[in-house]
Amino acid sequence: MADPVYRLPQFTLRFVPIWRRNFMVWKKLAKASVLGNIADPLITLIAFGYGLGGLLKSIDGIPYLHYLASGSICMSIMMAASFEALYSAFSRMHVQKTWEALMNAPLSLDDVLLAEALWAATKSLFSGVAILAVIFALGIGLHPAIVLVLPLLFLTGMCFSAIGLVINALARGYDFFTYYFTLVLTPMIFLSGVYYPVTQLPHWLERLSQYLPLRAAVELVRPLILGGWPDRIAFNLLILLFYSVGAFYLAAILTRRRLLN
Repeated sequence: MADPVYRLPQFTLRFVPIWRRNFMVWKKLAKASVLGNIADPLITLIAFGYGLGGLLKSIDGIPYLHYLASGSICMSIMMAASFEALYSAFSRMHVQKTWEALMNAPLSLDDVLLAEALWAATKSLFSGVAILAVIFALGIGLHPAIVLVLPLLFLTGMCFSAIGLVINALARGYDFFTYYFTLVLTPMIFLSGVYYPVTQLPHWLERLSQYLPLRAAVELVRPLILGGWPDRIAFNLLILLFYSVGAFYLAAILTRRRLLN
């Protein structure tokens, strides 16, 4: 008989109340949460966009402020989804024992994980919409094609929430997340074209970076915000989908091992 730990996730609509429960809790602190998530990218836009932008006027004919804004929104989605899938999910799983309470209801662990991933992606999308409003205020992205950015931001959030749940299943304490943010997410920012073109990287590193999910997100979102059309659409979508599906399945395996064995 196959080990149930490795079976494919099985979902029901019972994940919806779990998602709704997280949303209702978030609503109580929604303003502080959104402001907190847009503070860092806003500071980045001001500091780098106007500071460095005063020295570096444009990249490939694109004003540097526009270039930075269209990349930093993906970085913000990544950080918001990761934070929710790490610190908040770990609190619900390990500290508050919310997952344990949910498992006493007629719910499966797969439903709980799916709800957590979807909630982290949704919360990151809220932050992304707030950042888009700031970008609009700067006169960037004011065209109809911008609506295509929203599903891409959600997919990006789903991707990093799934990866975050893998790390969450491995963590024994909050300090463990520091390694992930410092050794994985921060280098990914500098390798994904957020601040400067990836063509400035050494050739071998530039080739390697094309398989990073953040770079895939930036290459899809930036052209749409700037009024163009992205290249390598299928390739970059497949990268995001691969990480989303693969990481979620791995998170399911690791979480089953931790909670059900």
